[in-house]
Amino acid sequence: MSFLDDNNACGQNLLNIVSVGNSIIAEILRLKDYVPSIYRLDNKADKAKYGELILDFSYFKIAEDHERRIEQSPSIHHYASDLQQYIEELNTGYYIQQTLETVLQEEEGRQLLCESLYLFGVILLMVDFHIPGDVRERLLIAYYRYSGGDATPSGDESNIHDVCLLLRSTGYVHPSIAAKVLGLGGKQAGARAASLVVPRYPEAYFSRFRFDENFVDLVVARLRCDDIYNQLNLYPHPAHRSTALSTQAAMLYVCLYFCPQVLHSQGSQMREIVDKFFCDNWTISVYMGMTVNLVDAWLDFKAARSAIENVISPPAIKALCQQQKEQLGKITQKTQEIVREGVLNDNFVLEHANKIIHLMRQSNVLLRWFCLHTSREVFIFAHTATLTGQVQKCVLHELQFNRNTLYNLLLNCSQMELSVREFLAEIQQTKEERWTKSREEAMQRLNELSEAFAGSRPLSKIEQNPQLQQWFGEVAGRLQKLELSRPQKSGRLIIQVMQALDDVQEYHNLHSNMLVKQQLQETRDMLNQMAQLINLKEDIEIHIQMITDFSYAWHLLQFDFTPPMQEHIKRQPQAVIGIRAVFLKLASTLEVPLMRINQARSEDLVSVSNYYSTELANFLRRVLQIVPETMFSILAKIIYLLTNVIKEFPTKVEKERLKDYAQFEERAKVAQLTNSIAVFTKGILMMKTTLVGVIELDPKQLLEDGIRKELVNHLANAYNLGLIFTPEKGKTPVQLLQQKLQALAKTIEGYRRSFEYIEDYLRVQGLRILLEESQRIINYNVEKECNAFLRNKVQEFQSEHQSQIIPIPNFPPLLGDPSNNFIGRLAHEILRCTDPKQTIFLDLKSTWYEKKAPHQEVLAGSGFFEILREALAPAGMVGLERLYAHMLADELKRNLERLQRNLTSDRMWVDTLAALTRELEARDFPTPEVSKQPLKYYQAYTQRWLKVWPTLLDWVLCIGQKQLLRREIAGELSFSSKCDAKLLENTADTLNKALLLELSLSKDLCDEKGVVMLTELQETLLYTGNFEPLEQVFLITKNTHNMALFMFLFTIAHLGRMQHSTITDCLLPKSAKDNIDNVPFIVGLVTILQQFHKNVKMLYISYMSQYVVTVSEAQLLDKEILGPEVVTALHFLLAFIRIARLPLGVLEQRIPNIILSEYEYLSTLLK
Repeated sequence: MSFLDDNNACGQNLLNIVSVGNSIIAEILRLKDYVPSIYRLDNKADKAKYGELILDFSYFKIAEDHERRIEQSPSIHHYASDLQQYIEELNTGYYIQQTLETVLQEEEGRQLLCESLYLFGVILLMVDFHIPGDVRERLLIAYYRYSGGDATPSGDESNIHDVCLLLRSTGYVHPSIAAKVLGLGGKQAGARAASLVVPRYPEAYFSRFRFDENFVDLVVARLRCDDIYNQLNLYPHPAHRSTALSTQAAMLYVCLYFCPQVLHSQGSQMREIVDKFFCDNWTISVYMGMTVNLVDAWLDFKAARSAIENVISPPAIKALCQQQKEQLGKITQKTQEIVREGVLNDNFVLEHANKIIHLMRQSNVLLRWFCLHTSREVFIFAHTATLTGQVQKCVLHELQFNRNTLYNLLLNCSQMELSVREFLAEIQQTKEERWTKSREEAMQRLNELSEAFAGSRPLSKIEQNPQLQQWFGEVAGRLQKLELSRPQKSGRLIIQVMQALDDVQEYHNLHSNMLVKQQLQETRDMLNQMAQLINLKEDIEIHIQMITDFSYAWHLLQFDFTPPMQEHIKRQPQAVIGIRAVFLKLASTLEVPLMRINQARSEDLVSVSNYYSTELANFLRRVLQIVPETMFSILAKIIYLLTNVIKEFPTKVEKERLKDYAQFEERAKVAQLTNSIAVFTKGILMMKTTLVGVIELDPKQLLEDGIRKELVNHLANAYNLGLIFTPEKGKTPVQLLQQKLQALAKTIEGYRRSFEYIEDYLRVQGLRILLEESQRIINYNVEKECNAFLRNKVQEFQSEHQSQIIPIPNFPPLLGDPSNNFIGRLAHEILRCTDPKQTIFLDLKSTWYEKKAPHQEVLAGSGFFEILREALAPAGMVGLERLYAHMLADELKRNLERLQRNLTSDRMWVDTLAALTRELEARDFPTPEVSKQPLKYYQAYTQRWLKVWPTLLDWVLCIGQKQLLRREIAGELSFSSKCDAKLLENTADTLNKALLLELSLSKDLCDEKGVVMLTELQETLLYTGNFEPLEQVFLITKNTHNMALFMFLFTIAHLGRMQHSTITDCLLPKSAKDNIDNVPFIVGLVTILQQFHKNVKMLYISYMSQYVVTVSEAQLLDKEILGPEVVTALHFLLAFIRIARLPLGVLEQRIPNIILSEYEYLSTLLK
């Protein structure tokens, strides 16, 4: 029974452990990009804001005891626990006839046991490299506190110790951070450098996990002595030994940290290891391109350092580099000849298969050595060590290294491998057909020769020869018995027939007849092709896969080869064909992390393969991004010409002025630039559809994604820089705001005209892309700005507007600015320009004016919001509306909750309002005392909240201001949609009315599908401006009688500060210094009352009407004339009814018609 047989529990359990190890590594790599930025505390702002909230392990008061218990824990990670348990089961005889030694004797068992220990070491290194120790600790403490301390360190069943041991900081510093620290210099340079040194790393890190010593020793012994993957058969040449054992060498390197005594003191063993595995190399790939330099890694290990020093001595490096340099020139030339157009075809591959594979082996060995030893390692242990840098400088000097030479070898090698693989795949598919065809043609020619020597075929100058006739006929019959399924027998017969044909030709002097000679040569060619087909083994593609392993370049390719690739594409757009081969070469290495997961039939196969495929696809996009970048640099020139130089043709033009619009030179320049863009488009579209792992990449989609990405960068930058409002001398804030918006509108219009012009040459829908991406940028920034008002914030990776393929850039907020981005800055700037304390809003003209004389126009609503729409498009208008809505919801929630709490809990508030309610609702109200001086009566109550009114007024005005802006935005959207999208506006409006009618009759639309449809319709109605901001309910409130009464008292307390103006036909503040404004005041009240049941609003109107009637009766009885208090109140009520969209009958039911209709006359003094 095979070790990996489904019925072999021992093998299956071990395979599952190794499979989980590979999955964990992929998960670590995936999660490293999703750590919330605030846990890193990278900048002073985050430290000041979150430093006291986000804690590390110092949070635990019993830290020392906790550390001791952690270090005593034998196995803390689930993977380590499973592996430890498996080893114990082997040692205790749990698996019948299986022990640790017998498993190591099995080929698959030996491989899996070694991989299990190696993968755990890789997991530890990956965690420490990608997620810094202090960040891990903060994440752990955050989870600990979030869980309410359920996982307490003192709990017996707690797993907090296991998690802590995995996440506890080791002190290791990521190379990027270390470079910044070392680059600071100054007086503290020495101390900072010392802080980067981590003693006994990673020895102390690995020692936290104690595995069975016998298990570790046996694994290291097998890795040291055996060829566990049988790679030496693929690399027969002794010079290729280190490459053949490279995978095993990486495993041995990691596993040696579990037995550090070998690295410290076993000099003979280390010399043996170095001689066998590292005699000509010292940089290795630990896992998927995570490279390590042994000179750096073994610096603190005496025996290991001594052994590797023999390899890196200057004479040894010089000799090795000289050899590799010569090989580079030879191999590059050979591969160049092979990939030259017209050389590689199926016949060439079939005939020279062994030579091609030998060349592949040589080129890949050379490529591996140069990639690893001419690049900086990824994982750096000793940041302050100088020996590693000295060795690399020496290597580069001796090689006289040029990255482009290596890049050419990579291109040639990749193209050769891709072509050969394609030809081999085609040959393997048609192998049977080719074999049969060649055999039939060989038999046909032999039969023709037999007939010719029989004299039955009229071939010239061939004498009849019965012996040759019979012999050729017999040979043809023997060929009939050849079978491809019996390669050894058929191969021997083919060789015998070919030798016999040569002998017959020589013996009978048949070469003197050219026709016979040609027939014999063609027959030999057919037989030779049959022999080649037999020699072509089915496992040749597997051998090529193993020889061409490129996993070591997973990181190096991104760091070192991206610039050469992009420069190559820039010079020759058709170079994408060769670069496609490079990426297919890299994609073939995905088998490395997936092999064991696939063997175990794990559910993680899809997620792991998706992760690596996505990473590779994103890398390909980054490389090809140079095409859109170059296009946009050209497009910028086109935008300038189309926007500022070339005049737009009018609908009609006079014949005499036609020459002015011709602009031949400028238009020729645009045509030349357009042709350059078309060349790049053609170049990238020449790349075939490519399957990268499990992701299929279409060149047209790649081009579109690249254009979108570059457009997003340009638009986001334009929005960010265009909406920074720095005060300028001689300009008011409103002038500056309008100027910025007009400039931004011009920029966006330039992009629109350019994309409209260029889209046919780019072969994409330019205007659609422009609209979609600008909308996505605005929605994303609105979402980020709205996060400030949400309890559960939308994280970067949760945003439906953010994309990994086409990311929206984030810009740091301006110093001292409360906003996060441009949409917030714009919203706050508009609020500043329309501040009710400084301006007066005239509802009839939708315009803001200065309060101070001569009341100059500040901001004309219709004109300003038209400019705003041109600059930000409808998406920007809707985004602003949403942001203001979130601001309103937040303000209403905070203030209404506090107000309601006071109205129900504060004794003074409750008692006073209860007393007033009893009096106002009494049958005999107003009493004679009240009737004499009603104003004093009401004033006695309003004065009890004198300290509350200023705060409440600011809040009401603030709400009213935002609601006014939302209403103006809705008006502009409605007007523009009626003009520009009349059909959409009418359709959406009709559907909305139909659905409202349907909802009033039944609840059928309240199911899941109905809610989805209503949500989508709501989105459309927002863009067409078909919504009423003042009717929106932002939160659920408890209805209370006191709210209407309290808001009534608040209203009459402030009516005396306003007076009616016959010029503007509205209420204005009596004093220019007063910070009240009538329209925001009313809109704010309407919005607050809208959050309650409609009865609360009606009760408020009733109290106001009662006030008007009571005061009117008193004034008419006393002076026979209505005072300004009543007139102001009536103007206020009429405006309130109009803004709240209530019928006039609401007032007619509560106020006598004589007062309501004749109050202007009754307030006029008769002379």
